[in-house]
Amino acid sequence: MTGAFTHRVLPYAGVDEYLDGAIPFVREGIAAGDRVVCVSTVGREELLRDELGAAAGEVEFVDAAAWYGHPSRTLADCLSDADASAGEGRRLRLLGEPVWAFRSPLEVLEWQRAEAILNVAFRDTGASLLCPYAASLPPGVVAAARKTHPETVRGDRASANPGFVDPWAFSAQCDDEPLPSPPDGTFALRIERPDLYWLRAYVADQVRHTALSGEDLQRLLVAVTEVVTNALRHGEPPIALRVWTRVDAGERSLVCEVTDAGSWRDGSGYGLIPPRPDRRTAAQGRFGLWAVRLLCSLVQIRTGEAGTTVRMWLRLPGRDGA
Repeated sequence: MTGAFTHRVLPYAGVDEYLDGAIPFVREGIAAGDRVVCVSTVGREELLRDELGAAAGEVEFVDAAAWYGHPSRTLADCLSDADASAGEGRRLRLLGEPVWAFRSPLEVLEWQRAEAILNVAFRDTGASLLCPYAASLPPGVVAAARKTHPETVRGDRASANPGFVDPWAFSAQCDDEPLPSPPDGTFALRIERPDLYWLRAYVADQVRHTALSGEDLQRLLVAVTEVVTNALRHGEPPIALRVWTRVDAGERSLVCEVTDAGSWRDGSGYGLIPPRPDRRTAAQGRFGLWAVRLLCSLVQIRTGEAGTTVRMWLRLPGRDGA
């Protein structure tokens, strides 16, 4: 395998600009014997196949809607593919156009964070990632792409991106806004000892009138247990648990929050980077928090002198009012 890790944004205003950047990238990978993966919509796949001709048989095409299902899971799966390819002496070359840009604001923020953090997670994999961003996307999405990609591609040329922001600094910016307060009247369960049986029973009782599936309830119980255990071991009293429902962009979610009076040290990683069996580093942080991110639809964390809040979201079936 040859080549250093690259992560580039391909801004484009039309089909021609898209193909001018995507096709040289794909052809270069085919010629080098890379594992070439194109994550796209059906329409984009047809364009690529037409341009590539017979060479399209050397490319793995993946449906973008399925690929971009969950930021942490997608990051882990892609990193696993990069490591597996490297183990075979090949480079993972991924063309991935985001389809998450019109999801809820909270989801979009987490996908943007994933774009930044993968610069840390992938830096020793040798993978090459190219992310096409259409000019028609919301301005904030395009602006963030210039902060999360070290290089910009125009045609077959790449240049350093002056707007690139350090991944950890970008992630911190994602958490600049304070979390909104829980709804008025939300009950706070004080936790003073590791009585996890009754804790889980309390959570199960709180969600019994929601549409949360049994499988998702088990995910939530495991996640809450992990976060509360961390708070008991590493946090400071008082420790409290709150549960409520929330509507965001028309989607209903169950929100479960654990707070304590302690704060986390810098460099903990907040569970943002997938643990890799052959290389554990301080930057990878807590394995438990990574598992919590996988189990939940969304995880928000705030920590500082005022204490620590971990807010876990699970999407409920149906839309608002269903």
